[in-house]
Amino acid sequence: MENLWAPWRMAFIAPKTPQTQGCIFCTQPAENRDEEHHILYRGEYCFMMLNLYPYNNGHLMIAPYQHVETIEKLPAETLAELMAQAQLALKALRFVMKPDGFNMGINEGKVAGAGFAEHMHFHIVPRWNGDTNFMPVIADIKVIPEHLDVVYQKLKEALTVVKEG
Repeated sequence: MENLWAPWRMAFIAPKTPQTQGCIFCTQPAENRDEEHHILYRGEYCFMMLNLYPYNNGHLMIAPYQHVETIEKLPAETLAELMAQAQLALKALRFVMKPDGFNMGINEGKVAGAGFAEHMHFHIVPRWNGDTNFMPVIADIKVIPEHLDVVYQKLKEALTVVKEG
């Protein structure tokens, strides 16, 4: 048997702080611990954060501060800001990670795969040609090559650059 060593994953198994109860999209922005929660950007109606369990490096989410389960309940100004933040995220991801494409979308409802179905959020997943290999196919393992904290710092800096330029 081969071992796959990923000691950085210990942070997910034994968190430093107690697990927060409730909706992460409501509790984490309210705590004002942006770096700890990997909150990259805050707007008036929405915020952007890295996905704690990413499909790929740079997998991020944009969520409204308003706790709603569907975009149908969001006011027009919130929807506009959500899409403006999506544009900003794409620019930052292209600047830092140089992906070949993106998967973007909303999983609405548990049946659609929403982890927090009661609070809608928009996913952006960078993709690269050749980013699949034998690990997911043979071993049912997805390898994430870069630590979340490193990705957070790179994207945080890039957001400043692309927003100004």
